[in-house]
Amino acid sequence: MALRKFKPTTPGQRFKLISAFDEITASTPEKSLVVGKNRSGGRNHRGKMTCRYIGGGHKRKFRLVDFKREKDGIPATVSTIEYDPNRSARIALVVYADGEKRYIIAPHGLKVGQTVMSGDEATPNIGNTMFLKNVPLGSVIHNVEIRPGQGAKIARSAGSYAQLTSRDGKYAILQLPSGESRMVLVTCKATIGSISNPDHMHEVSGKAGRSRWFGRRPRTRGVAMNPVDHPMGGGEGRASGGHPRSRKGIPAKGYKTRSKTKESNRLIVEKRKK
Repeated sequence: MALRKFKPTTPGQRFKLISAFDEITASTPEKSLVVGKNRSGGRNHRGKMTCRYIGGGHKRKFRLVDFKREKDGIPATVSTIEYDPNRSARIALVVYADGEKRYIIAPHGLKVGQTVMSGDEATPNIGNTMFLKNVPLGSVIHNVEIRPGQGAKIARSAGSYAQLTSRDGKYAILQLPSGESRMVLVTCKATIGSISNPDHMHEVSGKAGRSRWFGRRPRTRGVAMNPVDHPMGGGEGRASGGHPRSRKGIPAKGYKTRSKTKESNRLIVEKRKK
């Protein structure tokens, strides 16, 4: 998991830092686990633009990733580690003992030929999925379920992880990537280890064209617009724009938008750090 630096032969190469892809072992995805992926370009079913600054980009195939890991007690062998254009983490193709193939999010340190398992029989090794009631305290985990059987929702991006700090009755208390401490039912599943590609946060595109390959169009600053287009627009010369806020007038920089009556508020032990 290393970064590749380029010689400054062009302006775009000068500060470019991208993944070396040295952990990738296959370049072609498993055909049975791939479906087509349509792009909207930010338009709705009537063709009206509802989300700006989206469009173009390289054509992608969507890999069907198993976030539930419900094949309990059946060992699976890691066949390949692959690049997934739809997410920041790497994915691993695993082949179960009964012959079924599935993609999983590849944990950091997972190797080809390694065996992974899920369920009550699984041991706390990297890549194994266990119920939180069986995970040793202090373990680093990822792909954590919020509701039993729903599939992983927490800690799914490159380099992220949560930590199991304690258990209290039917709840396990987790330290989340945001710094929040939260209670999750011990009957939920989680995978041991942190997620692959931890250097993703240090990548530098180097040029605007590389953002266009990802389907991101240029974003116009609010202060460069007219007052009719944005609350921060207008003014004589290079005006600062006033209080930072979104196009719809919602303040930024610390304004809380979470509902005070949200059901899951009772499960939060400690709020995330500011």
